[in-house]
Amino acid sequence: MKTGSAQMSCQLSKDLRKKYGKKHVRVVEGDSVKVIRGEFTGVDGKVTEVSAANNGLTIEGVKKEKLKGEKYDVYIHTSNIEVTGLNTDDKWRMNKLEGKDVREPRSESVKKDEPVKKELKAEEESPKKEKTTSKVEEKKSVKRKKVEEK
Repeated sequence: MKTGSAQMSCQLSKDLRKKYGKKHVRVVEGDSVKVIRGEFTGVDGKVTEVSAANNGLTIEGVKKEKLKGEKYDVYIHTSNIEVTGLNTDDKWRMNKLEGKDVREPRSESVKKDEPVKKELKAEEESPKKEKTTSKVEEKKSVKRKKVEEK
């Protein structure tokens, strides 16, 4: 759902725009936001849930009351919200915002991958694989001979 994902982005506050050089960012749970339009204008809070199905997000402290007295979360569309603080738990997201190479391998993952590569090379050199490839080649050559005979 690529388009739904893109619609879950909000504009950044002026401070964050200067810092990261971007105008919009995708909203995730834990971001601090401010409502800039609508019934709850001026309310600050943290994002508690982002829902593409409900086409909006819920903010801590933004609730409506039913006639019976129950309170429920209100989904606010992302076009009515401004991000004032980012959730920095996701390193990939922060690298992307700062313009760093997000696909660069970490030193820890490189160390873990090296023994696996050695095992794969050992398997490739095993005689079992050679036998299976030779059987396949034999079948192909038998088929070719039959075709040539006809």
